[in-house]
Amino acid sequence: MTPTWVQLTYLACAVCFILALKGLSGPKTARIGNIIGAVAAVVAVIIPFLYLDLKHVPLILVAIAIGTAGGVLGAQRVQMTQMPQMVALFNGVGGGAAALVALLELRELVPVQDSVNWFVIVATAFTIAVGSISFAGSIVTFAKLQELMTSRPVVFPGLRYVFPIALATTLVLSVRLVIESHVWLGVVLCLVGLLIGLLLVLPVGGADVPIVISLLNAFTGLTVAAGGYVLSNVVLLVAGTLVGASGTFLTLLMAKAMGRSVANILFGALKGGSTLGAGVASDRPVKSAGPEDVAILLGYADRVIIVPGYGLAVAQAQHTLRELVDVLIARGTKVDYAIHPVAGRMPGHMNVLLAEAQVPYEQLIEMDHINGEFKHTDVVLVVGANDVVNPAAKTTPGAPIYGMPILNADEAQQIVFMKRSMRPGFAGIENELLFDPKTTLLFGDAKDSLGKLLNSVKAL
Repeated sequence: MTPTWVQLTYLACAVCFILALKGLSGPKTARIGNIIGAVAAVVAVIIPFLYLDLKHVPLILVAIAIGTAGGVLGAQRVQMTQMPQMVALFNGVGGGAAALVALLELRELVPVQDSVNWFVIVATAFTIAVGSISFAGSIVTFAKLQELMTSRPVVFPGLRYVFPIALATTLVLSVRLVIESHVWLGVVLCLVGLLIGLLLVLPVGGADVPIVISLLNAFTGLTVAAGGYVLSNVVLLVAGTLVGASGTFLTLLMAKAMGRSVANILFGALKGGSTLGAGVASDRPVKSAGPEDVAILLGYADRVIIVPGYGLAVAQAQHTLRELVDVLIARGTKVDYAIHPVAGRMPGHMNVLLAEAQVPYEQLIEMDHINGEFKHTDVVLVVGANDVVNPAAKTTPGAPIYGMPILNADEAQQIVFMKRSMRPGFAGIENELLFDPKTTLLFGDAKDSLGKLLNSVKAL
């Protein structure tokens, strides 16, 4: 019987997780929300040492020390551009850990299976299967984002048949596991789950990878919740449910922002489509200019909108961009940042990046609220973004991003594109906005170009 004080402490930790999630919903409260959640997690980890007669304590402490060291090093060394990869790894580690714990619990349940509630076995099978899927899928998303493998969809003849067969096998194994509760069935179920994870993510490419990360995050949350039921741990149950529900909701919102269904994102390549274009740099002529010419456009504009993207994060140019915006505002220019829901490589990527540069939250305007402003804008400055302003989403039915709501940068009086080269964005398709007569390209590294642009604006 769990002592009352332990139950109350776990309940307090669960409440803290809910408060942490609420805090993370806004930039002003995100830091305190993160701290509350972290403290609650530490307390929940410590509690078992205080009331249980644990075995193998030295091994547990070594594992905690290794995990803590990895977390600290990751927090210190991982760049903002690598944050999506780290999130993908966290997803995978969580799902894999839940699957391993379920396998160990299955070994304990086998001798007493006749006296065990059947739903506990169901939860165990679910945790093994979905945790394995999340682990394998997350590793593939990490490899795609880290460019350890191609980010293009990977398909092979027969994939559309192998995948449903693997799913059916998982269901059969899960049912048998509930009936017979053999450890070897759990191991085979885990292996098939790993295969499904690979088959699920390999056909996904391009701009759809962030949505898959969110979906796998929901999977991991559900496995943790199911694992909490198996272990009779209310903290895991509540935390997993929160992650599963919020991850599912976020996945649906992102899919809506892309103008597509989750099923189309996951299985579109199986139908012969693609979520990634050719990825070849264009040799068509464009209008380009130097920092001095662009500075004149910005310096004498009454209304400017900044469109940040992944290139801004790669160059770590957010601080220089904020300085430029501060100078423009001091000159009397009205400036806002247009934030697309899937800009960057993960949800909220641009919000976090700009918050790091102390950009006032009031200047960050979501797509639905700022799209009507572009037609009244003198200059749009696109910094490292591409797909989120690509008119092909509205004009080219065959394009991978067709149907995705975009920022209406093409409606502005003048567009300035800051790019390293003419290579396409993450979706791999050409952007016709680059060849619009209203568009001027400023080539070069974003941080270097913004620094020169800042000096030129100051000199006006």
